[in-house]
Amino acid sequence: MSEQPTDIVIHALRRMQANGVRLRASLETCVRLRSAAAEAQTPSRGKAPPNTTQPELRPEPSREPPVSPPPVTDPPRTHPASALSEGTPDGKAAKLAALRGPVLACTKCAHLVQSRTQVVFGVGNPEAEVMFVGEAPGADEDLVGEPFVGRAGQLLTKIIEAMNFRRPDVYIANILKCRPNTPPGEPGNRKPAPEEMNVCKPYLLQQIDIIQPRIIVALGATAVEGLLGIQKAGITKMRGTWKEFHGTPLMPTFHPSYLLRPSSEQLANKRLTWEDMLAVLERLGREITAKQRGFFLPK
Repeated sequence: MSEQPTDIVIHALRRMQANGVRLRASLETCVRLRSAAAEAQTPSRGKAPPNTTQPELRPEPSREPPVSPPPVTDPPRTHPASALSEGTPDGKAAKLAALRGPVLACTKCAHLVQSRTQVVFGVGNPEAEVMFVGEAPGADEDLVGEPFVGRAGQLLTKIIEAMNFRRPDVYIANILKCRPNTPPGEPGNRKPAPEEMNVCKPYLLQQIDIIQPRIIVALGATAVEGLLGIQKAGITKMRGTWKEFHGTPLMPTFHPSYLLRPSSEQLANKRLTWEDMLAVLERLGREITAKQRGFFLPK
């Protein structure tokens, strides 16, 4: 191998140093340069050889548009049969509810609007087989907003239960929806006038048309007069005899308040009223027990 220029310089510097010339720094510099040049010509042990293999071929990504996931929807909701019946336009409960609003807001009788506490619409089962109709609300009904809740109403409830019904099984209403106003200072309840019942009667007719009961029970002479359009109905003679109201069988009977009056004939009148209810049960095809047939008979 031929001598490198760096080696020649080093030899020259060393001869000069031997002759007494101070060249230590220059000599050390040349030694370092030679070492660096030698390392540059020798491959480094820690470095990997250059990569000569072909690059890995990867498939190109699909150019088709991404597919969107299906929209999330709520599962179909189910409803109880009762909710469907009441919520549909054809449901009896829905029709009664629609009628209730105009009745409660009625102002056709200005004198009754001024004196009433609230309108008494009616209460009970829209699918009732039996509908009890009274004449008008009293003081208790005017406060509560429900027909027959006073003493007479409590007796009516007992009659209904003796028939093996519950009060919520039947429907109870009045011809007049507002309590008849009474002169100041006079206690009790006033009998509704025929013209007052005629104004309010269309509401009752709509209730009957919606409910379509199999039987109507008219409670008292005033209810019979208002329903049948007659004057001075003799309830003592008419009770217990079947009448007809717009194609529906109608049974006239005593008003419960009449049965609460002190009288020596009170037990007999209760028995007559009960016989009318037995006739209603027979017309409905209901089973009548021996115990029921024996109510209010003298011992």
